[in-house]
Amino acid sequence: VQLQASGGGLVQTGGSLNLSCAAPGLAAYYARGWFRQAPGKEREPIACVSGSGVNTMYADSVKGRFTISKDNAKNTVYLQLTNLKPEDTGVYSCATVRWPSSIAHMIRDQYWGQGTLVTVSS
Repeated sequence: VQLQASGGGLVQTGGSLNLSCAAPGLAAYYARGWFRQAPGKEREPIACVSGSGVNTMYADSVKGRFTISKDNAKNTVYLQLTNLKPEDTGVYSCATVRWPSSIAHMIRDQYWGQGTLVTVSS
């Protein structure tokens, strides 16, 4: 099973994007997380949502600007990006995750996929 991230693109500072992470063939109960890898940097966890979609967690760098949500009927997780900054540029990917004690401890679990590129111009 591969998760399919989509919705990336080029946007100006202050703009918005909506990312989606579809999981065809995957059970809906998995917690899911979004990761970001900026050019020349390590992949970092930025947000996660519980299997039920009720609980969420965010990195401080995106808190208040990004919103993660989950539609179990469609088995899709979304990441709404608002007030984008140039430092938000990177490849955004999604994965199933074990619920972490903190966002910094979030790691990929069994399933993940290719990411989608977000570029924020200044």
